[in-house]
Amino acid sequence: MTTASRAATWYDDEKREDAMADGHAPVWRHLISIMLETDLSNASVLDYGCNQGGLLRMLLDERPFSRGFGIDIAATSIDKARQLSTGLNLDFEVGDSPSGHVEAFDLAISHEVIYLIDDLEAHAEQMLAALKPGGVYYAITGCHTGNPDLDAWREIVEQRTMTRIIDRSIETYASTFLAAGFKVSARKFGYEGFIPFGHDRWATSYDNDLAYYRDIKTVFRLERSK
Repeated sequence: MTTASRAATWYDDEKREDAMADGHAPVWRHLISIMLETDLSNASVLDYGCNQGGLLRMLLDERPFSRGFGIDIAATSIDKARQLSTGLNLDFEVGDSPSGHVEAFDLAISHEVIYLIDDLEAHAEQMLAALKPGGVYYAITGCHTGNPDLDAWREIVEQRTMTRIIDRSIETYASTFLAAGFKVSARKFGYEGFIPFGHDRWATSYDNDLAYYRDIKTVFRLERSK
């Protein structure tokens, strides 16, 4: 997946790792609201880069699906995902590739993961193969060269996590997935909720923070042909 192909956690601080789900919850909820697939009752779902499984559990609660699977390089995070998902039809695996799952999923999601992937071409091909015909992959990221805070974020990522940012433009992401065989479309994330103001923020200004969730963060909808 990244230069840190195996790690215990994403963050070097386990408290930050545990707090990630709470911080992402409003964003995940908005993501679910803009996904076009509303009836997932018979669907199998993959979360690539699932961390502690919070997005899968939220999606299961809001749009129940048949089976869920999460994959992540962080072994401790996967252990916690399993603990937090006891009794749910969710499975988790430590790894950086879905290549062992062929035509297995109707829906796949990755939230703020693709900017960390060294070989995006291989990832695109693997995700296409993991989807059933007609399946859809939502890949979400605000880490692209159109982000005015990218340089500042790169420093934070290298200081606080086991990974690093790979510089790519929105055009590069789209072109790579198209070349792999996906039908590609995208939209701005468009989050209009309130953004907390505090000390531990990544943006270089509060104005940039407000713009990020509305205009910078991008949702790719990638569809495999039927």
